[in-house]
Amino acid sequence: MSRLSKLQSPRGHEPLSKYLIFSYVLDWIIVIGAGIVGGALSAITPNKRPFTLEDPSISFPFSTKETISTVVLFLISVLTPIIIILVVCLLLVPGPSGAGPRRNALAWRRKLWELNTGLLGLILSCAAAFLITNGMKNLFGKPRPDLISRCEPDVDNIAKYVVGGFGNRIIEGIQLVSADICQSKDGSLVNDGFRSFPSGHSSLSFAGLTYLTLFLCSKFAIAIPFLARGNNATYPKSRATNRDSIPSTAAPNDSALSHPGSTPNGPTPDASPFSPPTPSLRDQAAAPPTYLLIIALVPMAVATYVSSTRFSDFRHHGFDILFGAIMGFLIGWFAFRWYHLPVRQGAGWSWGPRSRERAWGIGVGVRGYVGEEGWTSTFPERRGDSADLENSRRPGMFTLAPAAAGVGERPVEMLERGGERPAGESR
Repeated sequence: MSRLSKLQSPRGHEPLSKYLIFSYVLDWIIVIGAGIVGGALSAITPNKRPFTLEDPSISFPFSTKETISTVVLFLISVLTPIIIILVVCLLLVPGPSGAGPRRNALAWRRKLWELNTGLLGLILSCAAAFLITNGMKNLFGKPRPDLISRCEPDVDNIAKYVVGGFGNRIIEGIQLVSADICQSKDGSLVNDGFRSFPSGHSSLSFAGLTYLTLFLCSKFAIAIPFLARGNNATYPKSRATNRDSIPSTAAPNDSALSHPGSTPNGPTPDASPFSPPTPSLRDQAAAPPTYLLIIALVPMAVATYVSSTRFSDFRHHGFDILFGAIMGFLIGWFAFRWYHLPVRQGAGWSWGPRSRERAWGIGVGVRGYVGEEGWTSTFPERRGDSADLENSRRPGMFTLAPAAAGVGERPVEMLERGGERPAGESR
């Protein structure tokens, strides 16, 4: 038996390359390590910006009970998204059509890959937000709104703690003092009083829940309707942009709306009995069910609520909360796009794995991390011919076919087709 026929024999799936697996294990180690480093930064004494005892913005009372504690924040921003992603990937990600052990193996491989990228992106988002936020807190050392209540200042000897500054000489009764004026015996409480900027609750909640929102929008096809561009094989530009294909509000005609490619005055100039019917612009997209908006809005509403409690609990100033929310949102978006296709174009899928020989990096002149070798030691030979090899170079390694929206309904994954071809496709 030749090597090629042996590779194409029905003996199940070739195992994933260990070389590739270890590269993704390293990805996990890095993102988890980033979270650990972020936690370590919270134990470092921050910079302490001088302040004045007469500043009303830092004179709010200190509350021992937080509306959203750090533990609850972790449950909301990290653990809950993990559970939701786990359920969605294992229950809703479809397998290939048909039955048999090979198809079952393909289905589980697909589910586990989506689970891997889903969780890896989430942990990347939360760990990056946690690390960046704690680092910035230590660098800026901005006083919290309740700092003076934590501080217990030595007001009888205020002159000992006055720091330099011309303003101290021209503004009577207002003097900048250093953090040494604080006499509280709880040093960690005082140190935490100088970690106002940016808000960690805002950044972490928006990082985790923005990622979850985008993940759910991707899997459930929740997006504003749009017109596809460049899909000339399905919607030729000359027809899709034809003015006559747009329904007219001045003279509605049921026959014209019911039969795309025609107008109230007859068929379009380029229509012919041998060409497929051309849908009008209004028939090329539709709005998702409105109830699905709840799926997208609930996580963002929760993140907004978590952020608002930091203002009502006198833990952060308004700008600290706003900056943390924006930063968390951007980090969540970045982490999602790092592992997933665009929501409106990816049909609910994440990017495919790196190729075996490019798992650890590429050099100058190499186009990307997907090559002809695929992710097993026998991928190119299994694929069959140059057309499939060309598809293997494309990001995600699948082609899109028009179909109803939903997870996995539009892509025909070249990665998992092997040598099979749709009926009627010629070699």
